[in-house]
Amino acid sequence: MADTSDERALATQLAELGPGRLARLLYARGVSASVSWKDCFDAAEGLLDAASIDRALTRLDRAAVQTLDAAADASVAEEARAPLDAFALLRPDGRPYGIVTARLRELLPDAMAVQPAAADPAVADARAAATVAERAAAAVRTLTDIVALNRDQPLTVTGAGAITAVDRRRLIDAHIVPTATELDDLLALAADAGLLVLVGREWLVTDAGDAWLPGDLVTRWAHVATAWRDTLPAALRTDDGGYHAPETWAAQVPLDTDWPNRAEHLLRRAERWGLYDRGGAEPGWTTPLRAGGFPETAVLAPLVPGEIDKIYLQADLSAIAPGPLRSGLDLRLRTMAVRESVAQASTYRFSADSLAAAIAGGEDAASIRVFLSELSLTGIPQPLEYLIDQAEARHGLIRVGMDAAGRTRVTGAEPRLVQTLAVDQALRSIGLVPDGPDALTSRVSRDAVFWTLADARYPVIAVDENGMPQPLRRRRAPVAASTRPDPAAALLPVAEDLIAHSGGDADRAWLQRELDHAVRSRSEIVVTVRLPDGAERAFTIEASGLGGGRLRGRDRGADVERTLPVSSIVAVRPR
Repeated sequence: MADTSDERALATQLAELGPGRLARLLYARGVSASVSWKDCFDAAEGLLDAASIDRALTRLDRAAVQTLDAAADASVAEEARAPLDAFALLRPDGRPYGIVTARLRELLPDAMAVQPAAADPAVADARAAATVAERAAAAVRTLTDIVALNRDQPLTVTGAGAITAVDRRRLIDAHIVPTATELDDLLALAADAGLLVLVGREWLVTDAGDAWLPGDLVTRWAHVATAWRDTLPAALRTDDGGYHAPETWAAQVPLDTDWPNRAEHLLRRAERWGLYDRGGAEPGWTTPLRAGGFPETAVLAPLVPGEIDKIYLQADLSAIAPGPLRSGLDLRLRTMAVRESVAQASTYRFSADSLAAAIAGGEDAASIRVFLSELSLTGIPQPLEYLIDQAEARHGLIRVGMDAAGRTRVTGAEPRLVQTLAVDQALRSIGLVPDGPDALTSRVSRDAVFWTLADARYPVIAVDENGMPQPLRRRRAPVAASTRPDPAAALLPVAEDLIAHSGGDADRAWLQRELDHAVRSRSEIVVTVRLPDGAERAFTIEASGLGGGRLRGRDRGADVERTLPVSSIVAVRPR
């Protein structure tokens, strides 16, 4: 149990931090936003509980643990206090709190036995570097697909934070990512780089992610690689802005039994992104990054396939990209053709449905032709020309607008189309209801009905209140990268409340707290009372009640019941 003088010292420290710093401290110590503490004295008591101290100690890196171990009853040097003050483990004079030293002695014996190796990683040879570069290029293309997909249809997560099974299947079926582990790693890298942010239960593209998509492959790779380094835990970072050799990572947080597993996940992401090979060897482009600089992209660039800006359009309605297509071109091509294979040479296929989807998304026959003409090395084959004309001719056979009552109204150029919609079970979610012989209505929004019909491959067009065509784009506006929530924000109201209830006379508040504890535990205390003549007298009291501004209890010396005015009590200590 913590010493009461330590509790008082920490309570004073907490009250002086200010709400923002106190909220960050509470977050660092793993305090719940639903904690029932009333003031900083309660907070000090809770933070000095042995279990809370153990949690804090398990988050310290090796250097901080060694500093704390060496300090014992001495003061920690000013320049070494920051990581320990971040967890409120030191008194104002720099000495560890008594309970901190006691718990460290309990946890420490075996924790420091394994010393981390200090050697730099092995240098990857030419063959290993080529393999790592190939993995880097594949990871960039996959993450590009994931970010692009989230612009139109954000991935959703379960209550536990995992991608839903439906969305995982969607990514696998689209040949974007083969395994759940790879998806999780790439989402973590995207979040570190600020490309995606989890808002509620959706992964949304940020403005930084939107700007990242069209860049060349090596630039996109370097952006994420640098962000990965900059967001590594402090335990792995060096003073020059770099990070420790990966071989040492597992031993950098010695008191946390879960740390080696976390370090393994971080290294796996580095391997996934082409920073290390599977044996831990380091290619030349990673070494400057580890030293705190920028990755050496000039070393990586010759080893990754160059991106191209031309494709071959074929009479069988396929398209062949003889190399990795530039990101912006690939993303637009995939709005009008289905990508069938992903490799160094990718293939795409046009169909009536894919072209209809492109037109529904805002393209028209002219814009499709201009784009394909500039992209193709072989012109536009006649079968594809015909298919484009056919898609445009069918476009708008179904119109989605609003009626006078504010409901969504769907009409068709032919009665049979309306009848088909009315009985299509795939459209049950939008609740289409007959409204006369040639129309359907829905209480679902116009845009939602439009995209449901477009996804079902119907030739649909949205119209405004005047019945004029109104192109809709599914793509959501990117959110600001700063949208990423501050994990300590939920504790700000708690911090404000603790400080608000700790104002005024701290000495009097502490005395009141000591009296409350004594009464609840029926303990014997020595109470010093200032008498009317200014003299002070000590009474040994077994506290039994506190109310109306008076302390009641049995005076053990005189064996009588006494009632003492709390306002006259100047000190309290255990007997």
